[in-house]
This record gives sequence, C-alpha cells and structure tokens, in this order.
Amino acid sequence: MKLHVINTGLFKLDGGAMFGVVPKTMWSKLVIPDENNMCTWAMRCLLVEDGDRLMLIDNGIGTKQDAKFFSHYYLHGSDTLTNSLKEAGFSPADITDVFLTHLHFDHCGGSVNINSAGKAEMAFPNAIYWSNQSHWDWATMPNPREKASFLKENILPIQENGQLQMVTDTNRPAISGLDIITVNGHTEKQMLPLLSYKDYQILFCADLFPSYAHLPLPFVMGYDTRPLLTMAEKQEVLERATNNPNFVLFYEHDAQNECGTVKKNEKGGYLSNTVFSLSELG
Repeated sequence: MKLHVINTGLFKLDGGAMFGVVPKTMWSKLVIPDENNMCTWAMRCLLVEDGDRLMLIDNGIGTKQDAKFFSHYYLHGSDTLTNSLKEAGFSPADITDVFLTHLHFDHCGGSVNINSAGKAEMAFPNAIYWSNQSHWDWATMPNPREKASFLKENILPIQENGQLQMVTDTNRPAISGLDIITVNGHTEKQMLPLLSYKDYQILFCADLFPSYAHLPLPFVMGYDTRPLLTMAEKQEVLERATNNPNFVLFYEHDAQNECGTVKKNEKGGYLSNTVFSLSELG
C-alpha cells in the first residue's frame, strides 16, 4: 500500500463557527483569525494505492459553483485536485474508488464537473463512488440546518450516472486493512476510514477532528448537528489514540499539520503530542 496526500486548496470559515461555544480567547491561541474573524482551513484528501485499486478519500470543494458562492469561502492557494493527482502520478481516470466521508460540499464538490455544454459529468469516470444509505437519504432529503451544505449538483449525478454504491457490512472498497468508523455527531452516518499502513493505524478524521486544535473535547464545531454526541465520539477515538502510540490522526482541514498523535495531560484531558507530515511515516 502507498499513500499520497492530495491537497485541493485552502478556504476560509468563521472561527466562531469552527469552534462553537469555545471562547475566541481560547481557540485563537491555536488558530489565528484574520481581521474579519475568518480562519484558513485546508481541504486535504488522501489517495490510497493498493494493488489494482486506487481510492480517493474525499475530493474538496470542486470548481462548478458560481463566483458568488465561492466568494463566501475565500478560496486561495495554488493546489488543485487535478494537479495534486498529477503530481502523485495519476489522472482522474485512474481512480477506481471515491470514498465520500459525507456529502457536505467541501468534501464532495470535486465529484462532479460541468462541461462546456453546461452538463454535469463525472470527474472520475471509471470510479465507484461510496456513500451509505442512511447518509445518502439524509443528504438528498436535507434538514433545514444542513440544507445549504448538501448541494444536489454535487450529489445526484453520482446516482444518475450509475456510479453510486452503498457501504454495508459485506460491500465496501476492496482495500486491504480498511476499517470504517461511523460517527453521527457532525452529520448522520459520517464515515471515517481507518487504514492499516505499515505499523500504523491511520484515521482519516474528516469532520470529527477537523484540525489538531479540535482535540479538546469541548472544541466542537457550531456546524455539528449533535454536539454532545460529537464529544462522546471524540472521546472514544481519543482513548484509542492515547492507548496506541502508532495510532495516527490525519487532519483534513488543518492548514498547517497533516498528521498527529495524541496524549493526555495531567488532568486527563486530550492534547496534541506530535504533528508531522504523512511522508515522515515512510
């Protein structure tokens, strides 16, 4: 197995929204906001090369929304999904599996493109796109709280083009050593891939831990639909991480830190132990 970091660009979100009820005086020591209280976040994806399978985990915000939509998120940086794949030695046509942790626009927007004729076309024409039935139903019949995050143009063409499959106990990507942790605090049935890689367990954190700054239990995004459940889910994962020095968190949204390990402080709270790039694992 080989792992490749796929950077798709940077965007900005309100710091208060990203840390919920945590006071700015606390979170701003970890993530520095600009004059408008906006903080920079990554949209970092992971490419898993395993035998004849090439699985992309999430795919960023995409390019098909209009200028007004993108103006809310201050897209910046030189990285793009296509260029990052090319740097890894691949093209979109090489991808066999697209694993979607959940269907919020900053995680699945790169799934579908709009061609010169204004028609939707699949960004990964030869890939199976993986979701799960509960989350798919949640996203395609959205609640008022999340409706603005579930964009039908990112989602429905996957099914319409016959490329959608649902993860079940017996149906999942054919990647060796792949486990899936399902969590429900951020959104219904978010799926976090857990990869056995060399001597490590690497958890693609998606929006359970958007960044290393979200390790403390109360540091929960205002976007989460069930924040108390998020705290319980975080604690369960963090216990696993502190009990296993080779348990690595891969941060999708941390603009500075790709990966990290966790430790407990003297009061039993959780905090970052080390941060490093994925390439440092060899």
